[in-house]
Formats: sequence, C-alpha cells, structure tokens
Amino acid sequence: MIEIATTRGSEVVDITPQVQRAVRESGVIDGICLVYTLHTTTAVIVNEAESGLLMDIIDKMKDIVPGAGYKHGENGPAHLQASILGNSVVLPVEGGMPLLGTWQRILFVELDGPRRRRVGVKVMGGEVAR
Repeated sequence: MIEIATTRGSEVVDITPQVQRAVRESGVIDGICLVYTLHTTTAVIVNEAESGLLMDIIDKMKDIVPGAGYKHGENGPAHLQASILGNSVVLPVEGGMPLLGTWQRILFVELDGPRRRRVGVKVMGGEVAR
C-alpha cells in the first residue's frame, strides 16, 4: 500500500518510484501490475510529469466539471472529475519493473484535498524471482 499526504485541494503526485519499489519487492519478473486508488475523489493515470501538463490536467478538469450546482454537494465536482480520469491503471511488468515509455509516469490525481490517501498496488505474474 502506498500512503500519500496531499497538500492542496487539487494536485498531481508522481508515484512512479513507489510503484516501482512495490513491483521490485513483489519478486514478479514478468506479469502485470494493477495500481488503484482507494478513494472516490482521486484518480490514477499514466502520463508525462512535466509541470505545465500537470497544471493543465487540473485546470481542464475544473473547466470540464465546474464547481457549483451539484446535488451531491460541495465535493460533487471532485467525484465527477475522478470518474472521468479513472481509478486505476494496469501496466505490464517486464524484467521486474513496470513497463513505461520514455516520458510516462504513474500519476496520482488529488481532486478533494488536502488529505491522507492510499493507493493499492497488486502485482501478478507467473515468473517470480527466487
């Protein structure tokens, strides 16, 4: 389990190193890795971690789902934004590491913070290091 303490209402946190550590510790050499958030107002995505893009993700989510008039209440937009982005990613594991492209990072998206958050990592595979 990965623990995250977010510091702002909306932010993107690069959790790639923590996921890589979890995969390495699992001992799986080849398989798949599921990374999932345990919260309904957060998301997990794979994208570039360039600072301008991270700000664009947050800004555009607010444009797509503006912040007023929801039956659910004050954090209604955060629930809808999280639904759009998705709560999990599945990555191949090759050579004991998640397979990512040159600029790809595993990103946790906070949409209703700041809060303490948890992200699960489940690694499955047929070949395990001994």
